[in-house]
Amino acid sequence: MNKNKNKPTIRDVANKAGVSISTVSRVMNAPASVVESKRQRVLAAIEELSYQPNAFARGLIYKKSFTLGLLIPDIENMYYAGMIRGMQDACNKLGYSLMICNTDRDKERMLSYIDAFHEKQVDGIVFASDKMFPEYYEKLVGCRIPFVMVSSHSDEYEIPCVEVDDEAAAYDAAVYLIELGHRQIGMIGFNHENSISGPPRYAGFVRAMTEYGLTSNIANVKFASHYFEHAYQAAHELFTEHPPLTAVFCVADEFAMGTISYLRDRHILVPGQVSVVGFDNHRMAGMYIPKLTTISQPIYDLGHRAAEKLHELLTTGSVTVPREVLQHKLIVRESSRERATTI
Repeated sequence: MNKNKNKPTIRDVANKAGVSISTVSRVMNAPASVVESKRQRVLAAIEELSYQPNAFARGLIYKKSFTLGLLIPDIENMYYAGMIRGMQDACNKLGYSLMICNTDRDKERMLSYIDAFHEKQVDGIVFASDKMFPEYYEKLVGCRIPFVMVSSHSDEYEIPCVEVDDEAAAYDAAVYLIELGHRQIGMIGFNHENSISGPPRYAGFVRAMTEYGLTSNIANVKFASHYFEHAYQAAHELFTEHPPLTAVFCVADEFAMGTISYLRDRHILVPGQVSVVGFDNHRMAGMYIPKLTTISQPIYDLGHRAAEKLHELLTTGSVTVPREVLQHKLIVRESSRERATTI
């Protein structure tokens, strides 16, 4: 027996069998490539030492690091907690570790993290909720790292992805408000410049207003960055310019919270005077007061499927469904109601 208190390593096996580390690797990966005498010595050493390959040894054997990289734009955003949990659970099941980098939507930082993932020899990368700029694509392809996208897609490049239909989801949210009797409806959306989901969610709102003959509402839109306080300011601008509004569609739950907070500070009742609908259905949506009516994304499933899709790409070289669209759902809670007859 090995009397070393530490776990035996692949080097211990090689020394015990009197062979090189690469020979041990070949015995475990392609035993037929090793002559019988050496193979038997290695197998005997493995049994005597009770050797179990660690991650480094498995990397030597399979030429893989068993690590996936995740690039997210904003780790403070509550949306990503559910996504990361889904990815982590899938990685545990599939035998991977997960390495996470927060890019802050900064191009230089993004490119440096791709280089870092390359140096760490990650097996693949999940690219989350951001635009696939040419610089990113060229860097990823140049590093020869397989990658997939989640909560995003690329019209320019053929990249496997998992997402929801943002346009259809926003359309459903707007139609819900219309069917509640609201005719003066506003929207707080993402700035289009650096947002992958902003343009299609805006398009869904515009489609609903157009189909129901409410095109004047298309002017009732303000854009914000990605935080509560930005939505608060956008709500101030929206209601200053359009005080008759009785409903607002917000493209994120955090935006809905910022809007409700602004209205509360102005002593405007939600949903008594103004109905508010969010988007995401992260955990806080059901804890906020009032509880948010919102479009639910399957956030956990998006992360889980992204890891599974990347694993499929790594093991087979392709994916069965290149662009996978998961279903959204409208969750009705306390922040919306039928239009009040008096304001």
